[in-house]
Amino acid sequence: MPSKPEIIITDDPTQLARRAAGIFMATAKDCVDQKGLFFIAISGGSTPRGMHKLLAEEPYFSGIPWSKIHIFWVDERCVAVNDPASNFGSAKKDFLDRIPIPSKQIHPMPGDFPPEQGAGKYQEEMKVIFQVNGEDFPVFDLVFLGMGNDGHTASLFPGRRSVLASERWVVVVKGGSPDVYRLTLTYKLLNRAKRICFLVSGKHKALILKTVFENQDARLPAQKIQPEKGKVTWVLDKDAASLLSKEMIRDAS
Repeated sequence: MPSKPEIIITDDPTQLARRAAGIFMATAKDCVDQKGLFFIAISGGSTPRGMHKLLAEEPYFSGIPWSKIHIFWVDERCVAVNDPASNFGSAKKDFLDRIPIPSKQIHPMPGDFPPEQGAGKYQEEMKVIFQVNGEDFPVFDLVFLGMGNDGHTASLFPGRRSVLASERWVVVVKGGSPDVYRLTLTYKLLNRAKRICFLVSGKHKALILKTVFENQDARLPAQKIQPEKGKVTWVLDKDAASLLSKEMIRDAS
């Protein structure tokens, strides 16, 4: 059974970004010490960008073992890299172009390919990098996720039953803002991760966050992220957490 989530509440978006960067660094160090490599999947959107920018600054720049890290994405819009909507394009500006990581260890989703072809290509790339055989799934050491106002996470939107049932690792969806085709990792793959860390900021997320924690009948995508053997951490700022009950915070902290 999935374990109870951990809830970390920070004062503001700046502190949220620092706490998230600290989780990135500590987990990377532990994984490299234990097995020599660290596999992470990151997300786009506005909230993670604060963390991303910190990663290219001290103490994270020197403290993270970049040469031993493989970076993947949880989702991507099917747009050109130089499009403002590109998650990879934003990450390049925020930190990837400023850290000493070998380019072959950066694995952007192929958003410039025809969508179905791109999904297949990314699945094959993961199969090679993770050295997966047969019916096994890749297992990420850490996945960073955000959450939309409708409870979606990655590009897993409410009401998409075909995605929920999919046994694939990567699928094509259409929706969100902008309303374009997207590639996204699936529930089946994300729920194999050792640790998933949600980053949620702002009062505009408070009501949907309350729903996620207190109304399981809502069946929102973020509620379906329940690692089979891993841990879920929610890093929130005070505004996002403002409607959560004290009992909920106490029980999960």
